[in-house]
Amino acid sequence: MASYTHQVEVDLPSGRLFDFLADPRTLPQYMPKLTEVEPVGGDRVHVEADVGGKHITTEGWLRVDRDRHTLSWGTPGEDDYHGELTVSDHGAGRSEIAITLHTERAGGPDVQRGLEEAVAVLTHRATAETDTQAAERGNDWF
Repeated sequence: MASYTHQVEVDLPSGRLFDFLADPRTLPQYMPKLTEVEPVGGDRVHVEADVGGKHITTEGWLRVDRDRHTLSWGTPGEDDYHGELTVSDHGAGRSEIAITLHTERAGGPDVQRGLEEAVAVLTHRATAETDTQAAERGNDWF
């Protein structure tokens, strides 16, 4: 099984970043292959994705640990796809996001590049979304 990692600093407080990421409905906003993620009960989620020219519908799991600012997820299948994400406080309104993916899927450089692109998109979307929400509430917008 191959593992892929990426980490980056983000100009957002760790709590705001984690709150954005902890909502499973936001996953398709930054994971380009996902088209829908809906909670179905407990840690189970309904997942739809477009992968390799096919539309896939499956159930997976998403575990949120708010105390540790950690998410873990996975989907059943031959690729044994699962991962972990941790948000750490880096002070002064900054945080770090670290993601690790594990999969049996071939295509190492493509998987790594996809992970890095997803992290770039998620940091941009999280910043834009949380700034918009704060501006609408009239607090802590910077």
